[in-house]
Amino acid sequence: MSSNTICAISTAPGIGAIAVIRISGDEAISITDKLFRGKKSLSSAKTATCHYGEIVDEGTVLDEVLCTIFRAPHSFTGEDTVEISCHGSQQIQQSILIALMRYGAQSAAPGEFTKRAFLNGKLDLSQAEAVADLIAADSAAQQRLAISHLKGGISEQIQHLRNKLVQFTSLIELELDFADHEDLTFADRSEVKTLAIEIENTIQKLLDSFSLGNALKNGISVAIIGPVNAGKSTLLNALAGEEKAIVSTIPGTTRDTIEDNIIIHGVHFRFIDTAGLRSTNDEIENIGIQRALSSALTAELVIFLQDITQEEAEMPPLPQTKKVLKVYNKADLPHSYREGLCVSAQNDDLDALKEAIYTTAGINENINDGTIITNARHYDALLRALHAIQKVQEGLDNKLSGELLTMDLHDCLNALGEITGEITNNEILQTIFAKFCIGK
Repeated sequence: MSSNTICAISTAPGIGAIAVIRISGDEAISITDKLFRGKKSLSSAKTATCHYGEIVDEGTVLDEVLCTIFRAPHSFTGEDTVEISCHGSQQIQQSILIALMRYGAQSAAPGEFTKRAFLNGKLDLSQAEAVADLIAADSAAQQRLAISHLKGGISEQIQHLRNKLVQFTSLIELELDFADHEDLTFADRSEVKTLAIEIENTIQKLLDSFSLGNALKNGISVAIIGPVNAGKSTLLNALAGEEKAIVSTIPGTTRDTIEDNIIIHGVHFRFIDTAGLRSTNDEIENIGIQRALSSALTAELVIFLQDITQEEAEMPPLPQTKKVLKVYNKADLPHSYREGLCVSAQNDDLDALKEAIYTTAGINENINDGTIITNARHYDALLRALHAIQKVQEGLDNKLSGELLTMDLHDCLNALGEITGEITNNEILQTIFAKFCIGK
C-alpha cells in the first residue's frame, strides 16, 4: 500500500453543525500536529483518544476542533488516522483541508480510505462493498443486509468453502508429485465427491437468494393492474400518501405507468400504477394497456385490483410462478360478498393490504444471517464457481486424472476468491471503489 498520506471531508457536502475531516497515512498524525494547538502534542497521544484544541494555519485560527487519534493498526484503514471534528461551515472545512495539503497530505480519491482498509487486511472485498451498500441504504431491510455483510456473513461462508476445497486440492496435487506411483492416492475420491455436492448445494442456495436480495436492495416492484375504474390510481395515491396519479371517473384516464416508492415494515416497495385493462380502439390507450401487461410480467408482485361493486373480472394470463394478490376495492360501497381481500382506497383502509403485500412478497424476516446475495458481481462469481464444481463432479464420475480435476478445482477456488478479494486485479478494484464517495 502507498505510504502517501491522504485527506478528505468525510461528512456529506453542504453546511451542517459538525463536519469530519479524515486523514490517513504514515504522516497523518505529524501533519495534523503541525496545525493543532492544544494542551498536548498529538504526536505523543495514545490511540483512540480525543483532544480539544484549535487548528492554526500561519498564525490564523481556523476553528476550534476535536481531534481523534487512531494509531496503526487499530484504525479503519489500518494506518495512522486522525479525524478532525470541526464546525460545519464550508469555508472552515475547505480552509482546514487546504492547510493539511499544504503540509504534505494529498486529496483522497473516491473510496480510497475503504480501499486502504481492504489492501491492509482490515476488510475483505465483500465487506468493503458492504460499506458502500450501508451508506446507500434507504430502508431498514437494506441496512440490515449491509450490516450483515459488513460483519462477514457472506465472507465466512465463502471462506469455509474455500478452506475445504484447498485441503482436497492440495492432496490431489500431492498425488501428482508421485506420478510414478500410479496406485498412490492421498485424496479419497468419495470424500471429494461428497464435498463437491455439499459445495454445489451451498452455492446454489446463495444463487437462489439473489432474486430476493436484489429486490430488497433495489426495491420490490409491485404492479397494480385491473379493469378500468377499479381505483388503481386512487390506491397508489392512498399508499403514497399524496396525489401522484390523476384520479377521474372517466374510463381510461391512466394511459402510462406511474411509479412511487413506499416502505412497508422496513422494506422498500416500488408500486406501479397502470392503465386499465379493457378492449378499446384508442391507439394511445392500447399502448398503455400493453405497458400495463408488460409491467405485470416483470414485477416481483402483481396486485389484481377489481371494483367490488362490479362483476368479477378476468385476470390476464400470467406465469404460474408469478406472485399475485387479488384485491377488491371500494368496500365502503354496498356490495355482495366476495371471498378475498376487500379494501377501501378512498377511505385509506389499507393496513390489511400492506400486511398482505409484505407476506405475499415472500420476504424472510431473518435477513441478517448473511446468506442473501445482493451484489451482481458476487452472483457472477458464484455462477462460475457452480459450473466449475459441477465439472469436478463430472470428472469424478468419469474417473478423470487428478491433473484434470485440479484445473476445475482451481477454477472454483478462483471464482470464490474473487468475491472476498483473495483473487483480484487492479481493474476490478478501480471499478468497485470508484463508486464510493470521497471521504469513505
